[in-house]
Amino acid sequence: MDKDKVKQVLEKIRPQLQMDGGDVELVSIEDDGTVKVRLMGHCAGCK
Repeated sequence: MDKDKVKQVLEKIRPQLQMDGGDVELVSIEDDGTVKVRLMGHCAGCK
């Protein structure tokens, strides 16, 4: 998994999360390709 591509995708969805009071942070990319993110803030559904 390419870290730069993951960051590009996160940058595309970040504005929608921020409009709802939230944000997203890249935590890690595992060797098996699993991407772990942290949802932050007060967005609806961030649990």
